Amino acid sequence: MAVWKNETEARDQIKALVSEYYRQFKEKKEPFQPGDRISYASRVFDEKEMCALTDATLDFWLTTGRFSDEFEKSFAQWIGVRFANLVNSGSSANLIAFMSLTAPELGERQIKKGDEIITVACGFPTTVTPALQYGAVPVFVDVTVPQYNIDVVKLEAALSKKTKAVMIAHTLGNPFDLSAVKAFCDHHNLWLVEDNCDALGSRYTIDGETRFTGTWGDIGTSSFYPPHHMTMGEGGCVYTNNPQLNRLIKSFRDWGRDCVCPSGHDNCCGHRFDSQYGELPAGYDHKYVYSHFGYNLKVTDMQAAIGCEQLKKFPSFVERRKHNWVRLRVALESVADKLILPAPAKNSDPSWFGFLISCRPGSGLERNQITRYIEEHNVQTRLLFSGNLIKHPCFDQIRGTDAYRVTGDLTNTDFVMNNTFWVGVYPGMTDEMIDYMAKTILDAVQR
Repeated sequence: MAVWKNETEARDQIKALVSEYYRQFKEKKEPFQPGDRISYASRVFDEKEMCALTDATLDFWLTTGRFSDEFEKSFAQWIGVRFANLVNSGSSANLIAFMSLTAPELGERQIKKGDEIITVACGFPTTVTPALQYGAVPVFVDVTVPQYNIDVVKLEAALSKKTKAVMIAHTLGNPFDLSAVKAFCDHHNLWLVEDNCDALGSRYTIDGETRFTGTWGDIGTSSFYPPHHMTMGEGGCVYTNNPQLNRLIKSFRDWGRDCVCPSGHDNCCGHRFDSQYGELPAGYDHKYVYSHFGYNLKVTDMQAAIGCEQLKKFPSFVERRKHNWVRLRVALESVADKLILPAPAKNSDPSWFGFLISCRPGSGLERNQITRYIEEHNVQTRLLFSGNLIKHPCFDQIRGTDAYRVTGDLTNTDFVMNNTFWVGVYPGMTDEMIDYMAKTILDAVQR
């Protein structure tokens, strides 16, 4: 049995064993061979993440703690915002972002039931779900191809007296036209929520100023699910520069309570028992005063510990994604007459989540035949999420009702639903993997 002088020595020896375990059993040693399975995404990690997880496990704090604090501070500093709040998933991040805008503290800008939120149907459902579940009305606008983002020409037509916000995602790392969308929101005093779950590390320039996506709007959200740009396993983040929104985000995340004391801490403000709230008796414990109908969507410290190490690697992840995307784009240029290849948005520097491809009209190609061939040759493919969300069974009971509305037509959205797919460019891909993937796609088109 091991006998340690102190806890520090014990932790060091345990983590040394974890490092050795990683090198023997987790570190990839076999080089890629053509025909090996290529996933659309995967975790990229080493012994540092496993040791950080071990460190948090030995703390046995289990809920939000020191690693969460470290990540929120480091992430906010890196992305360039004042406040960052961890949650347990990207979908929870979108829920918290939306719900914070329903708070009565926001006065005339509070989103109420029946108010409208401009968005797109071509994307992931949890960008839209919070509005629908709350009783707000999504207003769906078509997208453009090959950017696969909102058609900003149609924004004014989507506007009504009930419009309170625009909530849309940057598609697979490609920023939407932030210049036009932000100007539209500023002009009409609308909230802008950037679903940044698929675009962490992307940059956009407006009037000579370059920022990370997710920081141009009022609130940004990120996901740390394993396929995403970096991972905690599960996990997400909600970030803002607005102190009022930050307080609301914390409240909705932490049960809806009025108190902002972190877990395990009491009476940080010094007024825990001397105020009056609602119709409660005077001096009611502030730690159990609830100003909103909130949730418990906090992250665990074990997840955050992994994120702390992932964040250190993240700049290299972004550069590798860019490298892989460009290499694949060049390799497929010869079939651009048959495939619509993706194009970055103007004024953007994308951190690509994937490589979007559409079968060109008149090419004679069928998307399902192409993807079936690619999958049979061990290259994983994905569709652009919902394609057209309002066509899905979740809309069966509200289809044709006033629970949502569509501005104009969704011609390009339907085109994406029928003709578009994507493959990965995650940072664990080697040049050999990219080349094999390109060859497989070329074979599928040319056969």
